[in-house]
Amino acid sequence: METIHTIQSKLADFKVDKAAHVEDAPTLEIDKTPLQLPPNTDLAKFRQFMIKVFATCGQENAYVVNSKEEHLKDGWYLEQSKTYDMHHLFSERTSFVASAVVCPCDVPQVQAIVRLANEFKIPIWPISIGRNIGYGGAAPRVTGSVVVDMGKNMNKVLNVDLDAASCLLEPGVTYTDLYNYLVEHKLEDKLWIDVPDLGGGSVLGNCLDRGVGYTPYGDHFMMHCGMEIVLPNGELVRTGMGAMPDPTRPGYDPSKPPHEQPGNDSWQLFNYGFGPYLDGIFTQSGLGIVTKLGMWLMPNPGGFEAYMVSFEKESDLEAAIEVIRPLRLQNLLPNVPTMRSIIMDAACLASRKELVSHQGRLTEEDYLKIGKKFDLGRWNFYGAVYGPDAIREVNLKVIKDAFLTIPGARFRLKEDLKEPSILHIRHNTLQGIPTYDELKWLDWIDNGVHLFFAPIARVSGEQAMKQFNISKAIVEEAGLDFIGTFTVGMREMHHIVSILFNSKDDSQRSRALNAIRKLIDICAANGWGEYRTHLALMDQIAGTYNFNNNSLMRLNESIKNAVDPNGIMAPGKSGIWPSCYDKEKWVLN
Repeated sequence: METIHTIQSKLADFKVDKAAHVEDAPTLEIDKTPLQLPPNTDLAKFRQFMIKVFATCGQENAYVVNSKEEHLKDGWYLEQSKTYDMHHLFSERTSFVASAVVCPCDVPQVQAIVRLANEFKIPIWPISIGRNIGYGGAAPRVTGSVVVDMGKNMNKVLNVDLDAASCLLEPGVTYTDLYNYLVEHKLEDKLWIDVPDLGGGSVLGNCLDRGVGYTPYGDHFMMHCGMEIVLPNGELVRTGMGAMPDPTRPGYDPSKPPHEQPGNDSWQLFNYGFGPYLDGIFTQSGLGIVTKLGMWLMPNPGGFEAYMVSFEKESDLEAAIEVIRPLRLQNLLPNVPTMRSIIMDAACLASRKELVSHQGRLTEEDYLKIGKKFDLGRWNFYGAVYGPDAIREVNLKVIKDAFLTIPGARFRLKEDLKEPSILHIRHNTLQGIPTYDELKWLDWIDNGVHLFFAPIARVSGEQAMKQFNISKAIVEEAGLDFIGTFTVGMREMHHIVSILFNSKDDSQRSRALNAIRKLIDICAANGWGEYRTHLALMDQIAGTYNFNNNSLMRLNESIKNAVDPNGIMAPGKSGIWPSCYDKEKWVLN
């Protein structure tokens, strides 16, 4: 990964459009040999499979991963690899490598690919776009799997309903795409989207991984409504109200193929429909490929103001979280706010070598110098208020008064700070405007790549301080800098620790992996479980959710084996292995 100056120039030069998240397939010949074959598949069988894939999708929409130089390039966020984890954890680059990539153009092609996978018993790994950076990107858990790139060709905003404040999307629609659609259709002053830190990810993909954003609509799975899914046998289903045909809809014709039939008028309005609610089993799982997703959009609240609160001391975290909890429960903090460590913020503004002249652990003097340079505290809280002027004014006063009970706390609005500042960036994020600015923290060190460690805990000052102290000690013990943020939900907080290391330093890579493995075990001993993780850690984390002799895993495996008896769809996802795999041989611990 390049230094910060190169990233800045790339961001300035890069045109964010449809070409930004597709990868032009080279000319293909059927005699190419993949770097890694699928398990239990010889070359002849693989080529027979690929002949049928080419016939289904066209040679321009599939390619064999046969060249390290061409296909195992690290790339960067907006030109990401579709074939392996570009933030790879193993120096030999032979793990989590795809045998081929196929890019279907429509739902029938997705169904055909799934049926071919069953016919040849070849595992497939569906992705939306592949920008799940820090969690494995586009890489498959089972080396040699065929990556199904849903986002290259299936990237349409299918519908935006202004009255219902909802939309229906295909997998390749990014946050930037959806925002641009609203702008192009002059809807951005009526409807807002919710965005994560970076705008280039798939709206559908982030929701299915249960990711978060930062407006009042920040719980993305909570804000979804209705799915269309290709099951592991190739059958198409719609969940919720989508399961009910609606003869009143324009274009209704029962003779049309199922994927072309208009959805029920309430499909994006009421999540549950009738009977068991199934949407959750298609998140973080290998039980289906979601081809359409409904999402709720946020009506323009009539006003908005972002703010930040800075805290002088590391130990202020405990008191600050205690202030946050009642405000969040009472919805006086209406959005998903964040409490960010000083280096998380500083790394977006400068590299380590620009700020610190020595190698090794950061000192108290270093932190004070960085804080003074960028007008930051040791912890920096970012939130927003929404609504007309009178409502915002009252809410801001309540919030400000509560935080200023902590000695040394400083409350600022955007106009109080000079640019560049993190509050100026969050001012956009907190009102649903996608940005790429926070990509720059990867350049805190040269060739920066990262792992995310993401445990869950109650909103408690004591628990926050304990989690922070444990995480910082283990990260620093590995010779790395602590970079973290607490993202506060209604009753819990995600502690997102960014374990940043030099991709060209095998020692740092190994230390980063050892550190996160140690963190998983220590946090499990404290009752803190991760909500999301990297491919290499899925088995370990799944093993910590082991109540009643792993009864949840047995249930997940039973569902997997019933729905996907050939084990072709994302085997090993979230640590769930189909019975046709020898689990003991595949588990990574």
